[in-house]
Parts: sequence; structure tokens; C-alpha cells
Amino acid sequence: MNINNNYTFIIFKDINNNKLIFNKSTINSNKKIKKNNIFYNFYKIEISKFSHPFFTGNIKIKKTTGRIDKFNKKYKNYKL
Repeated sequence: MNINNNYTFIIFKDINNNKLIFNKSTINSNKKIKKNNIFYNFYKIEISKFSHPFFTGNIKIKKTTGRIDKFNKKYKNYKL
């Protein structure tokens, strides 16, 4: 009895920037792509190390005041 899935080479394509990633995986795909005269399974992905903001360095950090300071500033004129 074989409990392991079919572990084969596959090409992932990042649809944001059309980069190809050659790797091994157990993902089943009916689509094929030809690379170096060999057909490989082909799978589209939305985020990879080429397009994710954490890996590309394109993170935008917004400088904001703390929630308590913001609350106190908003309601400083109200008395209970």
C-alpha cells in the first residue's frame, strides 16, 4: 500500500509577474508546459517570493498614533 502521493517536478507560474518556479510537488495539474524539451505539470499561483511584499521589500508601513492616544484626543472635551 502506497500512502504517498505522486511527488514529481512541476513548474509554478506567478501570475503577477510571469516568473516561473521549477520545483517538486504533489500537486496534480492537467496543464502541461514544455521546458528544455520536456513536458512538466504546470500550476498558476498568485503570490510567490517574487511578488510578495515581505520578500520584495515593498512593504508600506503607516505611522499612526496609538489607539489610546487617538481615543483620548477624540474625546478629551467630553466629561462623564
